[in-house]
Amino acid sequence: MRTTTYLTLLAAPLALAACDNASETAEPSETMMSEGMADADSMPMGDDMGAMDPAEAGQAGSGEGSVTEIDQAEGKVTIDHGPIAAVGWPAMTMAFSADEATIDKVAVGDRVTFEFRTTEGGGELTAISKQ
Repeated sequence: MRTTTYLTLLAAPLALAACDNASETAEPSETMMSEGMADADSMPMGDDMGAMDPAEAGQAGSGEGSVTEIDQAEGKVTIDHGPIAAVGWPAMTMAFSADEATIDKVAVGDRVTFEFRTTEGGGELTAISKQ
């Protein structure tokens, strides 16, 4: 009887602990980033990246991504790109300023490689090519 009691006392907390952990486990397909990291879609990326320090303007970088929007009137090409370590940017969708010749090289949906320089307003494309 004593052995049965000890086994029950040992098994009950273990079973409860196992049940408790299962409710905290995130589903892997939904959680690719840590909870402390912002989702790229929720990051405020507008035409004015007010959080950028003016001292950071003028840095050069390059990346790969997909063109999601072109605004000829505003001179903007929006690119959904991966992380860009050279300037410390996470993956995001961002509008880059661009001249007319650069805008004419791409269309919405194109996979591209691009080079840019940071500006106080975000980024300016210096080169772009289709993959």
